[in-house]
Amino acid sequence: MKSAILWVSILAFFLSVSSFAKEQFATKKEAEAMVVKAVAALKTNRAKTLAEITAKDPKYNDRDLYAVVYDMTGKVMAHGANNKMVGKDLIEMKDPDGKEFVKERVELAKSKGKFWQDYKFTDPTTRKALPKEAYCEKTGDDIVCAGIYKR
Repeated sequence: MKSAILWVSILAFFLSVSSFAKEQFATKKEAEAMVVKAVAALKTNRAKTLAEITAKDPKYNDRDLYAVVYDMTGKVMAHGANNKMVGKDLIEMKDPDGKEFVKERVELAKSKGKFWQDYKFTDPTTRKALPKEAYCEKTGDDIVCAGIYKR
């Protein structure tokens, strides 16, 4: 009986460690939820929301997940991981493979409104360029995105 309890305890420990490992990185569902939350907040108080995103408010910055807002020219209006990006025109920015992902993002926002986009970007936790998938929604003249790193 004691050995059965010991094995159940060991199994429970490893399952909890495995569950924790999965939860240390954001999911697609969490990225979509963050964008939806940011879009709603922008509609209520744009200036406050842009400031909160850039200030890394936990509503818009969670583990490796953060919100970014661009205008329709590719200028960064708010950035949840790097406040030095705010105000920069990134329309010509390329990922490590040469993909002009901001330009593509603006074009997708104009044509689709809501979309997922693949590109590579530096992971703020590892500082390595990783494949990334961002969910974006156009709201007014803003494009709101949050993405997950593919590990």
